[in-house]
Amino acid sequence: MHKRSLLSLMVLLLLPLQALALPTINCHCFTDRSYDPDRPAAADPYYLASTQNTFFAAVYHTDKKNLVLKKQKGTTMEDLWVAFWVADKAGANPEVLLQARQDKGFWHEVLPPAGISAEQLGAPFFDALRTEGAGSPLDQLVVDDLLTRFHLLNAVQRGELRQDGASNQEMILAALIGKKTGRSPAQLYKNVKLGPKSWSGILDEARIELAQLHREISGLLSPSQAER
Repeated sequence: MHKRSLLSLMVLLLLPLQALALPTINCHCFTDRSYDPDRPAAADPYYLASTQNTFFAAVYHTDKKNLVLKKQKGTTMEDLWVAFWVADKAGANPEVLLQARQDKGFWHEVLPPAGISAEQLGAPFFDALRTEGAGSPLDQLVVDDLLTRFHLLNAVQRGELRQDGASNQEMILAALIGKKTGRSPAQLYKNVKLGPKSWSGILDEARIELAQLHREISGLLSPSQAER
């Protein structure tokens, strides 16, 4: 009896250690996926995340389901932006870069040792890489580059949005709505940030369905629209 109790105690003590050994699973579940006038901002997290995923998948010709699965398994969107952007610039494998990032802990410990140079990535990114964690987030530089490359934002618009505190998701959605409606992306962001507007409400007012906006992303991101 004593041995059985001791064995049970050992199993209970080991359970937390086993749980710690399991990969982190992040739930990206959204209960609100359409505009509700009574709760105008309820669907905004879904609109922002879904549009960012669609934009990413269109830029890098990858499956959106795989992107979501990676995030559910613990890969951050920040690292996905960096890995795929660097891979595209340097002719590397994004999966190899992501694994190295997981092993090393910092991008500045991954990229230079892999022979990836400032000439390939550009001086602004490489300068930020040297002060990783202390300056501009690397993923923001990536998203800013892509929005400029595909003529969705110019330098002034980009600067206004970042100065006002726009996230990557907000930058992307503001740029796309601005492109579709001709409205100022910075003003769209301020209307949401300062109230009383919401992203899903703005789309509803403009009679733009989220699926419609997503369908147009591929056209906006065609190779003929891009600058290298």
